[in-house]
Amino acid sequence: MVYIQAKRWEHTVSRPDVQAFAGSLEGVRARKGVMITTSTFSQQAREYVSRIEKKIVLIDGEALAQYMLDYDIGVTEVSRYVVKKIDLDYFEEE
Repeated sequence: MVYIQAKRWEHTVSRPDVQAFAGSLEGVRARKGVMITTSTFSQQAREYVSRIEKKIVLIDGEALAQYMLDYDIGVTEVSRYVVKKIDLDYFEEE
């Protein structure tokens, strides 16, 4: 079982915020979690999850936006661009 916490934050998510999420996992005996923010995570928060036994994945706003683009979630394609190159075989004489 994986627990998810998603928040729309304007400030940087700090270590105590991530530590509180890790503690809430303990309450349900979960070992895996995903914490998503529209903001960023502090370096201390990232270091904290790398040192603990539980597996917590941190997804910041930039990564979230990239996932949205990669998997077409919450986005609409407006236009597409085609890039062409010259086919040199077409111009070779036989």
